[in-house]
Amino acid sequence: MADLKRSLRLMALHGYRQNAQSFREKTGALRKLLKGRAELVNVGAPLIVPDTDPVTSCGDPDLQDSPRGWWFSNPDKSFEAIEETNYCSGLEESLGTIAKAFSELGPFDGVLGFSQGAALVAILCSLKQQGDTRFQFDFALLFAGFKSRSNDHNQYYDQLISVPSLHVYGETDRVIPGNMSQELASHFENPITLTHSGGHYIPACAPQKRMYWNFLETFSTQKNVKY
Repeated sequence: MADLKRSLRLMALHGYRQNAQSFREKTGALRKLLKGRAELVNVGAPLIVPDTDPVTSCGDPDLQDSPRGWWFSNPDKSFEAIEETNYCSGLEESLGTIAKAFSELGPFDGVLGFSQGAALVAILCSLKQQGDTRFQFDFALLFAGFKSRSNDHNQYYDQLISVPSLHVYGETDRVIPGNMSQELASHFENPITLTHSGGHYIPACAPQKRMYWNFLETFSTQKNVKY
């Protein structure tokens, strides 16, 4: 039987201080670029970021409508990507939200995350590898990702993660410096990395298009269509 190509379904996880709707708006160029090849299904974090939280980490300074986060790294319900901490709250609630999305909105071929959402994607990959059946997917795309600095999360990086992954980061990103994204990629087996000359955003221009297409094509070609 000849190989059949199908459109993939990707769960998309936003960054800190974003939400599902704002992330959908900001990924319009990416969705257009992937049209016919992949569908992005945005899932929002359950944790509301307090208005008093300073815009100093993985966020959008212009976001006013229901800023959300996947976990907090400080008791005052704030988050800092760069600072090491012994504190973490909200991750289990977020994992429950993601598990519910897999159950109610799935199946999904892959997961895509930006900034704190990409850090969460790496945790999902680790849990999947450890046998957590709530999270069923084949690959991951991580944009401006980083390794969580919460000591409670060290367990997720104990073993090299074998989930196929594409890591994309900006050379001039001042929110999540490139070396943090490189560090996260080092915890994956045979990671594919792509850099761009910009900052803290998801690039969707001609130079990135071919890389995205080639990576996704690996998973869109199947002998039999699943659904």
